[in-house]
Amino acid sequence: MRDRCRSNWGMEETLRGLMTQAQTAGATQVQVQVEAHCSQPVNFEANRLKSIERTQSQTVALWLWRGGKPGVAVGSGAVSPEALVAKALAVADLHSPEPVQLPTGGVREFAEIHPPIAPSELIPWGLEMIAQIRRAFPEVLCQGGLSWEESLTRLVTSEGLDYTYRTTALEVGLACEWVRGDDFLAVAEQTRTQADFDPQPLVTRLCQALTWAQQNVPIPPGRWPVLLTPKAADLLWEPIQAALNGRQVLEGASPWAQRRGERVAHPHLTCRQEPHIPLHGCPFDDEGVLTQPLTLIDQGVLTRFYTDQYTARQWGEASSGNGFRPGLTRAPFPSLVNWWVQPGDLSESALLRQLDTGLVVDQVLGGGADISGDFSVNVDLGYWVRGGEIQGRVKDTMISGNVYDILQGEILLGANATWQGDSFTPGIIIDQVTITSQTTP
Repeated sequence: MRDRCRSNWGMEETLRGLMTQAQTAGATQVQVQVEAHCSQPVNFEANRLKSIERTQSQTVALWLWRGGKPGVAVGSGAVSPEALVAKALAVADLHSPEPVQLPTGGVREFAEIHPPIAPSELIPWGLEMIAQIRRAFPEVLCQGGLSWEESLTRLVTSEGLDYTYRTTALEVGLACEWVRGDDFLAVAEQTRTQADFDPQPLVTRLCQALTWAQQNVPIPPGRWPVLLTPKAADLLWEPIQAALNGRQVLEGASPWAQRRGERVAHPHLTCRQEPHIPLHGCPFDDEGVLTQPLTLIDQGVLTRFYTDQYTARQWGEASSGNGFRPGLTRAPFPSLVNWWVQPGDLSESALLRQLDTGLVVDQVLGGGADISGDFSVNVDLGYWVRGGEIQGRVKDTMISGNVYDILQGEILLGANATWQGDSFTPGIIIDQVTITSQTTP
């Protein structure tokens, strides 16, 4: 029999108790959000199995309004409706009245469930991945893990909305450390997948990175183009996601606040939100508004911003379904679900040929660009390319520039896009980047 996580996902009695207690105490509007999560990670360290664990958590957040005054309280595990309501009412007494409009939507259940995978099945996958890497690189130390994850989000309001979203997925991450004298190298890969996991692509990517990094090479002085792999491309996307945030626009912080309908990037660039992708989906936001696909930048033209209910009300629009709480006690703020960059048509080898001579950046250290677009980061893992061929790894190197200037310049997008967290992105060749290195010939 397969092992699997089990939890009292429904919490029907607690939900009914919270609604009844809050309304009896004079709350005119009530919202309850349940977040439940269960995981069974299998962890590896120094090429060996380290541990088999099982974790389970369940958090309930209560928002209520009495006399228009908002109150919030959060509890974990088994909660007492009476105690949680009392805490929320005490918080409400400290606040001033505010307008509130909870959504209606009826009862809907969304699910993306796959057959569970027991730890006894995960262990051989992990050991085999490590064995394949060490057959090619016996000095490497591998660490990481595989974890079967189950999650539930449930949102219930006094206006009749009751939305539930259940998901399952396999999370896989593996890192390799290679020490040669005073030279230290670390490469890592991760993926989120279903039960039919094929470990070979992850192993292939790690072995390729180790192969390319066997030799350290200097960078010739000069200004060179840069190829950001999908792992490093988030350096570009984070600041423009912030610039497209409706709240940043409303507050005048976005440099694109007055640019809607204008060309803000190269025509090769199209960026969307795709919230219904399997394994990465989110059908509704924390305000009970259904998420939707959004085209934000279309062939370089800024077409729209994304909003929560507060921001949308200021513009006389409907929310785009992007109101998410940074924490369960925090007010909603616009946040994207699945950043999708339209891939180009160049294979990985074709990108290298187009780069010809330049720098490939695969991993960076330090914070990226803020909403101003300026960045200066250390290259954690990068390779020098000459004649379209990898020459070796570069060290003691930094890149700097401005994201908005870069995206208005010449760019080339690869065909092979991958998921990096919540971003689906290809590799991208950019110019207008300053490269600083202490290892010039």
